[in-house]
Amino acid sequence: MSQLVLIRHGESQWNLENRFTGWVDVPLSSKGEQEARDAGKKLRSFRFDCAFTSVLMRAKETLRLVLEEIGQTIIPIEEDKALNERMYGELQGLNKAETAQKYGEQQVKIWRRSFDVPPPGGESLKDTAERVLPYYKNRIRPALLANNKTVLVVAHGNSLRSLVMHLEQLSKETVLELNIPTGAPLWYELDSRGAVSSHRYL
Repeated sequence: MSQLVLIRHGESQWNLENRFTGWVDVPLSSKGEQEARDAGKKLRSFRFDCAFTSVLMRAKETLRLVLEEIGQTIIPIEEDKALNERMYGELQGLNKAETAQKYGEQQVKIWRRSFDVPPPGGESLKDTAERVLPYYKNRIRPALLANNKTVLVVAHGNSLRSLVMHLEQLSKETVLELNIPTGAPLWYELDSRGAVSSHRYL
């Protein structure tokens, strides 16, 4: 069986400030750095064959800290913008609470959580999935299925939501309530066809 571990980056500075981040390349907060180290502590029993991450520093730094914690800093790492957070368009940099006051909490929830409604000038989860899933199928899945490999992916809330939706075959309605916490390793066991046989948070 192959094993896949997904981690949303630790808390970023704009997570801390409750801002829409998207493609803005902000660093981890001090809490986020600790979350990454704590995630590493949970993964000390794993031996990863390779890792994948986005090109944004908050994901790359989380990956670096996790690999340092488990003493596996020399494994192959592939960075690709296909795993970047969804682009939030005109909302990027805005405070989420203030945006909810302006547009209404329900509208902001739809922009943040729905499958196919994008924020103004940005990407929907469907748009994000259209770059994440081909990358998963072309790069990550073959790495997983080659001789029962163990693979680590460190990315973002929405890029991982789109991947989890695919792996767990979630509906558009179910994914509306899906939230992936920062720094919490999500483990999957996959069979020889790439279908999920078991999964849980570590």
